[in-house]
Amino acid sequence: MQIQTRITIFAAIVAVVLSACNSSRTNELLIHKKWRVYDVVVPADNAYDNTQITQAIDLKRGYYTNVYYQFLDNNLFIATIDNKPDSGKYKLLSNGKVISVTGANGLRSSENLVTVTKLDETHFDMKVKSGEYYFILKTKAE
Repeated sequence: MQIQTRITIFAAIVAVVLSACNSSRTNELLIHKKWRVYDVVVPADNAYDNTQITQAIDLKRGYYTNVYYQFLDNNLFIATIDNKPDSGKYKLLSNGKVISVTGANGLRSSENLVTVTKLDETHFDMKVKSGEYYFILKTKAE
């Protein structure tokens, strides 16, 4: 086997291992915590749009006033909105940078994609789409 082929195979193996490690770390930080929404903001890289800004304020004061998310074992996802829980499944994609959230049946026809913008032991910020706009949901672990 030529040295170039060996290097290519080694690089591919390293990429797969690192990918698994990143997803694993994301799951480790997410799982078994209650992530409460405390703010809704417009992504920093968006152009100024008064309607989007107004919607972010309305979402924060309305829909997201009492919302939290939980990621549990066996890819179980629970969203509690105004004390009403709803469950589904989650799957980490793109090295743990994107979370696929589906209904309890796991069908992708009801899939929502969430982009992780910040994640540490106490804070989890996610980019979500609501209507025609994207928003950042800022959450804290409880």
